[in-house]
Amino acid sequence: MASLTSTSHALLGLLAIRSWSTYELAKQVERSLGWFWPRAERKVYDEAKRLVDGGFARSADESTGARPRTVYHITPKGRRALTTWLREPSAPPKLESEALVRVFFADSATLEDLRRTIDEIADAARSQLEQLRALVESVDDQQYPFSDRLHLNALSLRFQLDHQRMTLGWAEWAGEQVTQWRDVDDPGEWVWRDALPIAH
Repeated sequence: MASLTSTSHALLGLLAIRSWSTYELAKQVERSLGWFWPRAERKVYDEAKRLVDGGFARSADESTGARPRTVYHITPKGRRALTTWLREPSAPPKLESEALVRVFFADSATLEDLRRTIDEIADAARSQLEQLRALVESVDDQQYPFSDRLHLNALSLRFQLDHQRMTLGWAEWAGEQVTQWRDVDDPGEWVWRDALPIAH
């Protein structure tokens, strides 16, 4: 088996919490990690099988009513691999945003197109903030199935909340800035250095 990927380790992390069916694993990745580490559902299915092939997890066929399902459990080898990975340095964070690519190349369209893209960034951040608020408000500390992990969840959720607030703040600022421009390739008297307050 090839070396474990970050997806492998994320699944081992979930399996260390409890056993999951393949479907449950995919949904839990989307529900919990998807806020800051999105992964395609197919990749989760394939990776779970790879973990079994490498001896990091084991699978068992079960049935819920008439429906068969495969349930995955972490093995001692999987727990050791997860612990080793958690002790290693992390890869630096990466930002992926199609909207910012559109902002970067906005001079191939119109100022109105740029304004619309910035508005879409703001709308998406507002929507994410509302979803995060609803998620936090829906948690019943006593009924939540992973209540012993709420302190860890809160650290990750706070990052996502702050990130979306920052994104919204940037979009509102950028929207105000481009109102001063004559056109997408003519900012008029607008000074680009004034937009970049670099602390020394």
